[in-house]
Parts: sequence; structure tokens; C-alpha cells
Amino acid sequence: MVPSPDAFVPAFTSAWMVRDGRALAALFAEDADFVNVVGIWWEDRNAIERAHSYALTSFFAETRLAAGRVKIRDLGGVAVIHARMALSGQRAPDGGRAQTRTTILSFVLERRANGWTCISAQNTDVVPGTETQVAQGGGLRAEDYR
Repeated sequence: MVPSPDAFVPAFTSAWMVRDGRALAALFAEDADFVNVVGIWWEDRNAIERAHSYALTSFFAETRLAAGRVKIRDLGGVAVIHARMALSGQRAPDGGRAQTRTTILSFVLERRANGWTCISAQNTDVVPGTETQVAQGGGLRAEDYR
């Protein structure tokens, strides 16, 4: 929980930077949904904690997550947040460093008696110069039709 919607992104990035999957998951409602960049769907706080605790101590162990543009729409008892994030330092499968990538994280927060909690999150990779994905040969390829 956070005291206001504008405190959410800093709390999320702070938990990420100290590699604390439990603190990150504590920002989410018990029955929250989180869909990651490849469509893995975690459907409760415990699953969000397990997934992030694993990632933050393995392939994301030396990453830096930095927020860029953040847009908050306060709809009364609900707030929608879009946050452009830069992720650097990810370990590649070969053990080297992956290049920096940009994502947009979308969060839906709900006001509760003791603060704001996230009920839904969606992470989307930004792929510059493309419009969509094309499924071919058992995989996805970013494509631009323009």
C-alpha cells in the first residue's frame, strides 16, 4: 500500500532496486493480477512475490530500473498509472549483459481504507520502429507495415 497514487512508482522502483520481492508484492492487493512482458499471468500477491523474488535474485540481480515519464489518471477511488521504465543490467542467457530495454508498465490502483493498492499490472516492451508482432515459425517477430 502507498498513501497516494504518485507514491506508487517510486515505491515499486525502490523495492526493485533493493531486490525485495516481498516489498514489491506488498504494493499489490491479495488477489491482484500481474501480466509480464511475455504474457505470464500471476493471479495473486503470493505468485507476484514468488516470481519477482526469483527474478530479482537471478537474471535481474544487477539491474537498474529507472522511471521516465509517468502519467496518473485519478478516477476517484481508482487510479490508472502508465510508467515508462528503462531496465539495464539484465543478465543474458549466455551470462553476459543484455542491452537496456524500455517498457511501459500500466498499473490500476484502488483506494482502500489505509491507502492505495495495486489490483492490476501489465508490462509491455517498447520495440522502436515497429507497429505489431507477427507470429511465424513458432515465434514472434516485431514488424512495421509502414
